[in-house]
Amino acid sequence: MGNLLNLLKMMYLKIAQFFLIITIVCFSAGISSCDFSSNKAEVPLEVWDSLTVSASAYNSVKSQTGTGNPKITAWGDTLKPGIKVIAVSRDLIKKGLDYNTPVRIDGLEGVYFVKDKMHHRWKNKIDIYMGEDVKRTRKWGRKEIKIYYLVQKDSLSEIQ
Repeated sequence: MGNLLNLLKMMYLKIAQFFLIITIVCFSAGISSCDFSSNKAEVPLEVWDSLTVSASAYNSVKSQTGTGNPKITAWGDTLKPGIKVIAVSRDLIKKGLDYNTPVRIDGLEGVYFVKDKMHHRWKNKIDIYMGEDVKRTRKWGRKEIKIYYLVQKDSLSEIQ
């Protein structure tokens, strides 16, 4: 009698689980088919802003990075040749070029990421990481360029 009672309890629990799953699936399908759109145009939450900055390049070699491990950034990331990384002057951090911000650089392919920061003495400047290729870095030199960086917009500021 005890085994039969346990079997019935187990069957009851399985049936209850089955109906719970069916209810959740049906409820989820109902919500996903609802139309929450409004007549207003959608406000983009991300925009690319631009700045003109002084740009130089750097390598992960002791002679250019000062004390410590030349492959470790000021934010603690490890540099490896081939990755697309820039260092920014600290005034640019306040303008939105914070850690991990995606950046497009005029004249260079792809998207770079802010992974390093420069000494306080630099203003309106970026350093483009070029691995250990010192010749390429010297060839780049220093130039005024336009950069584009991703800015997260506050959706609440758009509400009237």
